[in-house]
Parts: sequence; C-alpha cells; structure tokens
Amino acid sequence: MNATIIEAVNDALHKEMENDDKTVVFGQDVAESGGVFRATEGLLAEFGSDRVLDAPLSEIAIAGAAVGLATHGYRPVAEIQFSGFLPPAFDQLVTNASRIRWRTRGELTAPMVVRTPYGAGVRALEHHSESLEGAYGHIPGLKLAIPSTPHDAKGMLISAIRDPDPVLFMEPKHVYRSLREDVPEETYTEPLGKAAVRREGTDVTVVSWGSMMHNTIEAVDNLENVDAEIIDLRTISPFDRETVLESVRKTGRCVVVHEAAKTGGFGGEVIAAINDDALMYLEAPINRVTGFDIPVPLLSMEDFYIPHPPRIEEAIEETMSH
Repeated sequence: MNATIIEAVNDALHKEMENDDKTVVFGQDVAESGGVFRATEGLLAEFGSDRVLDAPLSEIAIAGAAVGLATHGYRPVAEIQFSGFLPPAFDQLVTNASRIRWRTRGELTAPMVVRTPYGAGVRALEHHSESLEGAYGHIPGLKLAIPSTPHDAKGMLISAIRDPDPVLFMEPKHVYRSLREDVPEETYTEPLGKAAVRREGTDVTVVSWGSMMHNTIEAVDNLENVDAEIIDLRTISPFDRETVLESVRKTGRCVVVHEAAKTGGFGGEVIAAINDDALMYLEAPINRVTGFDIPVPLLSMEDFYIPHPPRIEEAIEETMSH
C-alpha cells in the first residue's frame, strides 16, 4: 500500500490488535474520535470498547495504567496527545516502567508502548512542539524509537508492541502526512536499536533522525561535489554506535542534525561516542545543527528555530572546508 506515516501507524495498530487480543489501545480521545491526528481511527469499530478506550485528561494516570496492564499480561499501547504533555508521565516512566525488570530481578516486565507525536513545524500552541528525546533517552530500561518514514513507522511500531520492555515511540508529526511510500500490506518488523544508512558516501557522515532526516536529505541533494553518507539513527535508546562509528572511520568527517535544543541534546552523545572510539579518524571538528536553547517559538518564528536545509548545507560545507 502507498501510505503516510499516520496511515502506517494506524495499520500497525490494526495488525497487532488482530494478532494478539491482549493488545489494548487507550489515551485521550483515541476511541470515539480516533485521536487528534486520527492515528487510531477505526480501531473502536473493529475491536470494541473493551480494547480501545478514551482516558481521562491525566498523563500520569495513562502511563500508570499502562504499567499496571503490562505487568498483568497485557500489551498496552498508550497515546500521549503531544510530547509536550509527557512530563507528568515522566514519573511513571522513570520510577516504574523502566525499573520493573530490574526491581523484580526479572520476575516482571513492562511490555508497553507510549506513543506520542513530537516536534515543531505545524504552527502548534505552547507545549505542542517539543523535542525532548535527549531527556527520555537518558533513562536506563526505557527504549526510545523515532521513525522517519512510513515503512519504518509500521515495522518499528510492531517491534515496539512485541518488545518485552517499555518503549517510548515518538512520531514526527511534521511529516505525518507530507510524504508517502510503499509499505507492505503484511505484518513485518524493523529492529529497534539499529540505524539505517539512507545514503552511502565517502566525504562526510551526516547523522539525524525524525523529521530532520528529510531536511538533511534535501540539504545533501542541494550540495554539489559532496558525497555525503546519511545515517538515520531511528532509535535513540538503544543507540547504534557501531553504524555511526563505522561511517565516520570511512569519511573522517561528521555533522549531526537534530531539532532539539543544542545544550544537552542527543547530538552531544553521538559526538562523545565518536570522540571515544573514532577520534583519530577525524579530519575536521564535528559540527552540530540544532534548535536553539529556548522554548520552541510560536507560529512563523518556528521557521527560524528548525534546522532547515540552508543551515545544514552551511554546516556541511564548513566541515568539508576545514
């Protein structure tokens, strides 16, 4: 089928609810209205109100209910309407979900997924456009997946639902409907913890994830005489260090692109990994193209915050000229 990311997410949910009657979906407005972005549209009619439920407006309760269900044999998929509303759920993700396996010495696990749209670019209100993956990627025991394509969205979400441990599944809403690609009708999985090499090259490694992957590809397409290798991390935790290191050892240069604020962003971890294990291969300092250390601005000011292709092109050219 030719699908968008939102359609791929919806198909993955249908497939896994058909596959396992212990898979349940709940969150704010996910049942009757099919979710604010219609990611859960059609699930209530097909699977009924025992498995598709509207939740109260309480993110900590949504995450806590997911933990309880997961430790009692269910496969809950909870939706947090926007990633900017995740902080109240942070307590349950840190205190319970990520620690259950460790706390019980393996007697209990929390096979649960928390889905949430993240990122700017849609002119949303305050707390609707954050990119805080660096904070959630810091939690031991919590996996963090960020697909950038419809094919990956379906395959990675199915993998997340089947995973024995909690997965935070952050979906780049800026490209929810702006791109399409062929997605297999059948059930398939994409591995968590494995980056994808979107384009092979020999001059410079460009690392990104989520909606910034598409800005990165556009920037590389605009450059002449630069043979860039593009890596889509796909998962922040586990972080596929080896794919990045192997590429940097080949190219000798690296640029990291992400939408989150620069300070404390996950790009710093990527750079630290390269400095730890591939420093002697570098021919130039590593460059970062990121959001700024401010809250995501409102309305048209988002355009100055998001790393658009011209900023990425400038960083690649600077790295190549060093």
